Amino acid sequence: MKEIKILWIDDEIDLLKTHIIFLQQKGYIVDTAYNGDEALDLIYSEHYDIIFLDENIPGMSGLEILSKIKENFPLIPIVMITKSEEENIMDKAIGGKISDYLIKPVNPNQIILTIKRIIDSQRLVSENTTTKYQSVFSQINMEINNCRTLSDWKDVYKKIVYWEIELENLNDASIDEIIKMQKTEANSAFAKYITKNYKSWFDKYADEKIINSSNIFKNKLFNIIEKNKNVFVIVIDNLRFDQWKTIQPEIRKYFYVDNEFIFSAILPTATQYARNAMFAGLMPSEIKKIHPNLWLNDEDEGGKNMHEEELLKYQLKRLGKKTTVYYNKVMNNNDGKKIIDNLNNILQNNLSVVVFNFIDMLSHAKTEMKMIKELANDEKAYRALTSFWFKHSSLLELLKELASKEIKVVITTDHGTINAKNPVKVVGTKDITTNLRYKQGKNLNYNKKDVFEVTNPQEIHLPKSHISTTYIFARNNDFFAYPNNFNHYVKYYKNTFQHGGISLEEMLIPFITLSPR
Repeated sequence: MKEIKILWIDDEIDLLKTHIIFLQQKGYIVDTAYNGDEALDLIYSEHYDIIFLDENIPGMSGLEILSKIKENFPLIPIVMITKSEEENIMDKAIGGKISDYLIKPVNPNQIILTIKRIIDSQRLVSENTTTKYQSVFSQINMEINNCRTLSDWKDVYKKIVYWEIELENLNDASIDEIIKMQKTEANSAFAKYITKNYKSWFDKYADEKIINSSNIFKNKLFNIIEKNKNVFVIVIDNLRFDQWKTIQPEIRKYFYVDNEFIFSAILPTATQYARNAMFAGLMPSEIKKIHPNLWLNDEDEGGKNMHEEELLKYQLKRLGKKTTVYYNKVMNNNDGKKIIDNLNNILQNNLSVVVFNFIDMLSHAKTEMKMIKELANDEKAYRALTSFWFKHSSLLELLKELASKEIKVVITTDHGTINAKNPVKVVGTKDITTNLRYKQGKNLNYNKKDVFEVTNPQEIHLPKSHISTTYIFARNNDFFAYPNNFNHYVKYYKNTFQHGGISLEEMLIPFITLSPR
């Protein structure tokens, strides 16, 4: 174990000789300083793991020394030792970001316990977390093998995400590999479940009623609207369940989480299909049939999500909901700030829906920009980048405003993404879709073992561009690549976040209900 180096600052340090010897006998390296100037000279020349600082020092006071140390070495843990329990002194010390404080007289065992609590806490937490995961690893594997319903898969996925986030800060390569392997195995089994059962989801006599993109508003949102004067819905494009768990701690400062529900995105897990289905309350083939002027096929020119507000209003009208609606789409921070500035007028409506496109842009930027590829080179980094964006976004500012106005909030998404790693060859005509996780068209050539094949799109309520239209979906972390210039294509797209296919990350997505604190 690495030797721990301590600096003890006290003008009466000679009286603490027995404490110093005790610590040295325990294996700690201890340097001492009588005053602030001497201490700062030592800190600039040595590396210390922890500093004990007497509050009552003549000349430069303990609080002044604390301030100077934190100004230049903000990460060194400092323990304040004081004779006084005066509230204002402790407030200033705590405000100066001390790690702990002790009241004189202190005994050696107190010092040891404090060191262990501060220095060893991360190691102890890591060991405890690793032990706990190892104890549930086999149980999760058993649950993966026993999943029979979508509800089973939701439970398993929640557990995997929980452990993935718990373990990500341990910097233990072997544990990282184990959780990655377990999630890969889960995705493989989930893909088999979807391949076998997806078509039956749309059978009105099916045993399990699946809440998916096309009925999530009907089953979850409209009940909330009936019970609340104002409901504000935030649709964060591409928000995976693990990304939600990453931003949840910041949101909980302002909101209670009333309900954390997971529903399924439809196939393809792409904005054109899943989000249009959400707003319309219809499957894509039904949208094309009922609202042909509001639907564009993959190969058609133009934006594929230009009519979300109209589709939402048609859904409300069809279901007999007399609800006034505000809708907008946020592409950057300035768009978000405009919504905040106009919030009082927006809240005159019963239902406000705002789509935030940042995470979608982030996933596309990871494909196109070398810098983003390096910043988000794995799942942990992808979550961290999401968290950083959120903490500095207009979305967080909007949520603070909504909390202050006591507005009910729903956070949801249209689909997630997966880190695509394994190329699968597919050949098609020029009008084949460009998405890397699903293809639709005629005369597709592929290995049937590599894909979920749907030769009759009507079975899963998808539109047909041609009589012979076939849809194929990538599974696990596969992505489709063309044989022509195959190596260049693979190098460009490998390890990028894609959507459209079948995976836990793409399909099992959050619908979160929040009440202001």
